[in-house]
Amino acid sequence: MNKIEALKADKDGLDVTEDLARFAREGWKTLGEDDTERLKWVGVFHRKRTPGHFMMRVRMSNGIVTAAQVRLLGEITLEAGRASSRPIADITTRQQLQLRWVTIERVPDVIARLEAAGLSTLQTGMDNIRGIVGCPAVGLTPRELIDTSGIAAAFQALFLGNRAFTNLPRKFNVTITGCLEHCTGGETQDISMTPALAGDVAGFNLAVGGKQGSGGPTLAAPLDAFVRPEEAAEVCATIALIFRDHGPREARSRARLAFLLEDRGAPWLREELVAGLKRPLPPAGRDARLATTTDHVGIFRQRQPGLNYVGLKTPVGRLTGEQLLELARLAERYGRGELRFTPLQNVLLPHVPDAKLGDLTQEPLLKALPYNPTEIARGLVACTGTDFCNLALIDTKARALALAKEFEARFDSTRPITVRWSGCPASCGNHHTADIGLQGCKVKINGKVVDGVHVFVGGRGGADPRPGVRILEDMPCDELPTVLERLVRFFPRADRKDPAP
Repeated sequence: MNKIEALKADKDGLDVTEDLARFAREGWKTLGEDDTERLKWVGVFHRKRTPGHFMMRVRMSNGIVTAAQVRLLGEITLEAGRASSRPIADITTRQQLQLRWVTIERVPDVIARLEAAGLSTLQTGMDNIRGIVGCPAVGLTPRELIDTSGIAAAFQALFLGNRAFTNLPRKFNVTITGCLEHCTGGETQDISMTPALAGDVAGFNLAVGGKQGSGGPTLAAPLDAFVRPEEAAEVCATIALIFRDHGPREARSRARLAFLLEDRGAPWLREELVAGLKRPLPPAGRDARLATTTDHVGIFRQRQPGLNYVGLKTPVGRLTGEQLLELARLAERYGRGELRFTPLQNVLLPHVPDAKLGDLTQEPLLKALPYNPTEIARGLVACTGTDFCNLALIDTKARALALAKEFEARFDSTRPITVRWSGCPASCGNHHTADIGLQGCKVKINGKVVDGVHVFVGGRGGADPRPGVRILEDMPCDELPTVLERLVRFFPRADRKDPAP
């Protein structure tokens, strides 16, 4: 039994909630290794790179938050960041927000304030069902088959705080989307539900076993099953419980659902699912997804007449406390007090009337978070990197921003290009499905160890996904501008009709 399985056998992860007041009273230096691991069940993560300070991860299905909730997140960010003079928070590729610089003494108070506002940090780490990813424009975009926000909420209600789901073999990622334009990265999820039609009935096709880390990318495999919207939450919960009961637990590096499928096959999982549901599943329907993709950045007409949603590019997903407060103000002034975080680390401001669009675009914040970024900037994604992550090998966010600025200076126009950075093989930056994916590594040059990357190209998601191909290894980061300039020239310009490589 590995140490994490031993830890879970000794005490359920959620039981750590009973110890929070004691931890706050006694201080972070008294925390044992098991305590530090269990804190992840309540979304509290110690960071070795910032001794005495913790990250807290806040979940929100489909990335939907109210202006009041965002204002609270901004206030907490400012309060926690005073000691470091870095009042920052990060949007994740699971549409969540990571708060920084929280001390263990303040954790109980922060959790209480979040819960009072309708937010939760529960089960956002370790062997749990993580934040449910969905189209950030759910209920807004005309290019949508199904509004999945209610489904995500129903599924979350089944597992959140439920000890039946807190002892999975490993983390469990779920995407449920009705968006017709690929925007969620479902092909890399343990469960991916994508829009489909069975005759004239709208529902989902089901794929399972996607992953990115733990030995490299595996694309989710179709299960040849059509799921009606009213069944979707139960289907997801049943698959998670099958994984709980049958998933491998010996080695952490081989404990994802993909490895269970590797051993037993998708037909076996389908049989187990039918048995668990106690009813048959019809075969897959017609894939309803379009060939086009979107990142929802820009100004878009909503389904509701006279209203628009505005997608703002957030450079590498990092926001300051002041920017969070300002986003809350803009949502109340120009919209209906609502915002959405996206899987590409951006922010949507919905429900903006036609008459208010002009004034909104002139707001100072939209210079820092533009609705019309360059094609290089709009495709930029970066994980946390060595700023805070214990696993990262390189600084991702600062390097990503610097490289993007250099590219913007060198190229007057290009087609939209996704450049995604992951600081380690875990692929939190989703680099395997990018046009250009960069995975951090260390490289020895003339006896000196420096930051480097492995370079992947040609990755994509959607109805015809494929992982990127590694074309360069151990590339020093300082050489990236010159090397990638040559590579980008193989991508067509925005004003040409050449196919993508």
